[in-house]
Amino acid sequence: MTSPPAVPVTLAEIARLAGVGRAAVSNWRRRHDTFPPRIGGTATSPHFSLTDIEKWLRDNGKLGKTTSREWLWPRFEALGDRDETGLAIATVGRLLARGESDGGGSDGAGEGPVRAAAELGRREGSYDILMFLLRRWLDTHVRQISTTPEPLADLMADLALWARGPLVGEHPEDPIRVLDPACGAGHLLAAAVKAVPTTLNRPAALLGCDRDPVLTALTDVRLALLQDPETSGPAPVIAPGDSLRADPLIGAQADVVLCNPPANERDWGYEDLAADTRWVHGTPPRTEPELAWVQHCLARLRPGGSAVLLLPPTVVARKAGRRIRRSLLRTGALRAVVALPPGSAAPHSLSLHLWVLRRPAPGESPQAPGEFLFVDAAARFPRSTSRDSGPERDELGAFIRSVVGTAGKRAVAGTLCEQAIEDSDATAWAAAVPVIDLLDDDVDLTPGRHVTSASGHVGPQLADSWSEVGELLEGLRTESACLAALELTRDTEDQPSATVGELARAGALTLRSGRLPAEAAVPDPGHARVPLLTISDLLLDESPSGWVYPDDIVVVEPRDVVVVGVSREFSAWVHEGPPMAVGPQIHALRVDPDVLDPWFLAGSLKSPANARHAGTHASSSSRIDVRRLQVRRINLSEQRRYSDAFRHLTAFEGLAEHLRIVAKRMGRDLGDELAAGRLAHGTWTGP
Repeated sequence: MTSPPAVPVTLAEIARLAGVGRAAVSNWRRRHDTFPPRIGGTATSPHFSLTDIEKWLRDNGKLGKTTSREWLWPRFEALGDRDETGLAIATVGRLLARGESDGGGSDGAGEGPVRAAAELGRREGSYDILMFLLRRWLDTHVRQISTTPEPLADLMADLALWARGPLVGEHPEDPIRVLDPACGAGHLLAAAVKAVPTTLNRPAALLGCDRDPVLTALTDVRLALLQDPETSGPAPVIAPGDSLRADPLIGAQADVVLCNPPANERDWGYEDLAADTRWVHGTPPRTEPELAWVQHCLARLRPGGSAVLLLPPTVVARKAGRRIRRSLLRTGALRAVVALPPGSAAPHSLSLHLWVLRRPAPGESPQAPGEFLFVDAAARFPRSTSRDSGPERDELGAFIRSVVGTAGKRAVAGTLCEQAIEDSDATAWAAAVPVIDLLDDDVDLTPGRHVTSASGHVGPQLADSWSEVGELLEGLRTESACLAALELTRDTEDQPSATVGELARAGALTLRSGRLPAEAAVPDPGHARVPLLTISDLLLDESPSGWVYPDDIVVVEPRDVVVVGVSREFSAWVHEGPPMAVGPQIHALRVDPDVLDPWFLAGSLKSPANARHAGTHASSSSRIDVRRLQVRRINLSEQRRYSDAFRHLTAFEGLAEHLRIVAKRMGRDLGDELAAGRLAHGTWTGP
């Protein structure tokens, strides 16, 4: 009988299993002759046997306090194939749902991990173990599988339930039928399991389908474990299939539809579906697959039912879709568009939109509602809403629930009224616009175009901005006085200098070049993530936009000097915030405080003359060779004298840049107010 192949683990995975940092594992490997030899990988990214590592950690008392589930994932990941691993996880869920201990349904290499996971699930909680494996699997294949973040899924479920109208023949105890025609891993349906009983005190009957049979298998077992068999509705019906081309749930009618459809998909069946009966509002052009999904969702709704879809921002304005948008407005099918801040869901660089739709019930006026609701949450939360920034994320959800929820509860025959916005205290970021005003040649439903002109409530914001301007000007006066007092000599005597490379070789500093993590980051409660700064963030004038685990990456600590090695964004500064990871072409310099002052080093390095000297023009994108940057050789006390001057100069530049940003924002807001004719009589007498 042949033994099963060894399960490989990396240094980062060993660190996670042991509950320590990657550097500690590297030290163990270097200092202990008994550390297991590598079984594969490369010299820079070696692989080790999981069995050997577990034995070594136990024998040496370094196993740590990691949970048993941490040891599961490497065994599933070793299965290699995405589909095989996903189906093995689905088998675990199926066994747990049935209360079985046998690994039946999985054979070969997957049988052992499946049995181990099922046994652990019965001890630690079936749903928790399934979700642990599912999240790890989704994070490993994050570029192949798009998911809806759980907070956003909860928000979409709430909005859809609030937008429902009266349903003909509805019994108060009937289950609410919820459909997701592109269910993926089931995030939206899982949100409905929680939202329906909470909001309506009724069970949910779940329907879903997806083209990927692995995802439908995972969704099926996820929902089976999530639902309470005593209080929940009927068993979920999850079927594999293409909802647009060959809907496996073609006869289903739902009370609520939630959907995050595939975006920018050209091969969606345009030729085959040209005469489809679902295209009540017009045949979707080949370039408008999202509008095909919108009409599909409406076709699957019962009269009075509602739908919420997550769509790219281009769908509200593309010329090819204006005829369909016009019909959606005229018939009252489309009720609201909500602009989300970038970072709310993938792709994280875009401000995605929520579309709130409702199929008019019999007896409702077939005419369009009087007003259409726009919510510009992207303007209310101008910074990216990171997936990990809990307080801001919760505030975003509360804001949208307040605006759309108030409007939905005040809806009378489908009319969204301005009073709802006033009651939600969101008049500066929401607008109820008469539908007739939207039916122009473009039918552009971009929230920012309509909210800005409709609100006119920026008085308190401007007052705060003027106060901020006063503080910035006072700071500039202080710093400018310090800088103006500096006396500059004209002496041109040669002073010795050293390059960064020479200082590194002498041990005065250590130079580390940033890079992206080699492996996809996976959630790990025992290891906090750190923000990741990349060149793209600097080019977009943004703060760090990504989050990574501090394994296999370069992390800068307070008092480290950060140097950007790209000519057009060349800069150097002393990092003063919490730990932060840096990506490619960004370098971290850690100085020996007995030899170098970090402020003196940063101020010297970012000199424009220094950049010209160290620049390389070997390609179209000019870069800076950080090792060639020069620093004058002076003693530490003299460095500190220059350090104070560099500090004041940096503060002066920072205040000036902040003032520029505030002035630009004020110019936009004040310009809108003046252009709208809101200047009170007698308040302006001229110069």
